[in-house]
Amino acid sequence: MDAIAEGLFTPENPPRLIGGRDRETGRIVFPCPANDRFEPVPLSRTGTLWSYTIQRFRPKSPPYAGPEAFEPYPIGYVELPGETIVEARLTGVDFDAICIGMKLEFEPAPFDKADGESVLIPAFRPAAGAQAEAA
Repeated sequence: MDAIAEGLFTPENPPRLIGGRDRETGRIVFPCPANDRFEPVPLSRTGTLWSYTIQRFRPKSPPYAGPEAFEPYPIGYVELPGETIVEARLTGVDFDAICIGMKLEFEPAPFDKADGESVLIPAFRPAAGAQAEAA
């Protein structure tokens, strides 16, 4: 299964997100802008939940390209230490178990588009023991 967009993940297994490091300032962003000012860099696979929300209604189309039948899902801002904060889907966790500061691990998740095609999107799941540590 391919990523939703080119240049988001490294080809290695397990994959990592690809950020962009500003060649002048060293600042890291995600995703990597397609220009000469930024060089692609693989980002950390682990991070900490900085903030989150539950997407409880079907987003406006476009840009949303998901199925008509909508199910709520969590979205988080994940701080990758010393790098950047990325926005991604949260998987493998009950809504009530999500807490700021929980340890997360990058794991792309499948997304079924309205046209029936499945692609991988950036996602994080709780790291082993994360819920116990955050409590």
